[in-house]
Amino acid sequence: MQQPIVSIIMPLYNAEKFVEQAVRSVMSQTFQNWELIVVNDCSTDTSATIVDRLAKEDERIKLLHTDKPSGSPTLPRNIAIENAKGRYIAFLDSDDVWLPEKLEEQLPLFEDEETKVVFSYYKKMENDGTLRSNVIKSPKMIDYSRLLKGNVIGNLTGIYDTKKAGKHFLEPVGHEDYVYWLHILRDGGYAVNTNKVHAVYRLTNNSVSRNKLKVCLWDWHIYRKIEKLSLPYSVYCFCFYAVKGLLKARS
Repeated sequence: MQQPIVSIIMPLYNAEKFVEQAVRSVMSQTFQNWELIVVNDCSTDTSATIVDRLAKEDERIKLLHTDKPSGSPTLPRNIAIENAKGRYIAFLDSDDVWLPEKLEEQLPLFEDEETKVVFSYYKKMENDGTLRSNVIKSPKMIDYSRLLKGNVIGNLTGIYDTKKAGKHFLEPVGHEDYVYWLHILRDGGYAVNTNKVHAVYRLTNNSVSRNKLKVCLWDWHIYRKIEKLSLPYSVYCFCFYAVKGLLKARS
């Protein structure tokens, strides 16, 4: 039986130092029926040249381009999603890394009909590649209401089933990945954790995760303007989010 295709979404902008490692971590997957769609957002360095060379090595790698710089990963990701042919959609940024068994160990968890999303633990590394020892852990299973209390799905670990959830596109808002997973789970179903480390997140100098105030404001906007929660419920969810964010920052 033909295995379903996993479409991997990778936005690309000026990542010449890291993109080859990111792409080769996909090429090294033990699950082989994938396509990697890289969308170059008008990089001014050699990033696109590097990906083009790798695409000549492996026909499963596809390189697309935006017409003009978009200033965020939202448009490149949406272009990639629009062109995705796979039943499953996963995300990997051009400076992060997957471990080889990620897809192989995640896909069997979709056998449960209620599982729309599968995600995993991950680690962090410094800009120079130095790996931190702590593991970023998260609950075994979550639904929409639990996800409102804080995003526990590391975007570089998440993968979802379009047959169950439909194909979703990102909104041009802050913390767009959080909104994305909320919308997938809003109509029911679960996100299930492998309880294993399957990816490594790179902390670059401009990582959003380093700007805590901005992320807090984004999350408040999500509660009130996008998810349209009441003020008391927004405060309730935000308190959970703040505590989780503090614990994650210490990891």
